[in-house]
Amino acid sequence: MEVFTIIEKRRSIRLYEKKSVEKEKLNRILEAGRLAPSANNKQPWRFIVVTDDKVKEKLRAAYDKEWFVTAPVIIIGCAIPEEAWVRMDGQEYWMVDVAIAMQNMILTATEPGLGTCWIAAFGEKAVRKALKLPSNIRVVALTPLGHPAEEKCPVKDRKPLTEMLHHEHW
Repeated sequence: MEVFTIIEKRRSIRLYEKKSVEKEKLNRILEAGRLAPSANNKQPWRFIVVTDDKVKEKLRAAYDKEWFVTAPVIIIGCAIPEEAWVRMDGQEYWMVDVAIAMQNMILTATEPGLGTCWIAAFGEKAVRKALKLPSNIRVVALTPLGHPAEEKCPVKDRKPLTEMLHHEHW
């Protein structure tokens, strides 16, 4: 499948089959995260894969949705900010770097028909507690991962390109 087709096909899935995610598919998804570009190639990301139901239940304190904790896998994208590149004006890039890695994983999951859902509306303190994260680790995003148990319509409403595109200047 072509990358653009995968991008068009990707949807936020909120209902998963109880079927496990095949190990080779999970490894390929994680490898896609590892291969992501990062500012100055610093690769400040770490990924936590959660499959244990008890740990997933602890994550409910961070994001209390039944469909989230019943997904077969939850991937947590974390950053080590002190390992990330910092622009000359002081802008840190750890959040951008992890977001790119997560997007690589989400798109790679879409290709074989697996579902994901980008989650940013979580309580970071609750994730930190549930996963016993060291104090220097930041949580950027979460995604459940599994075989979809729902069909999603083609493309959701998106603003037209003309509303977001400028040529030569603003």
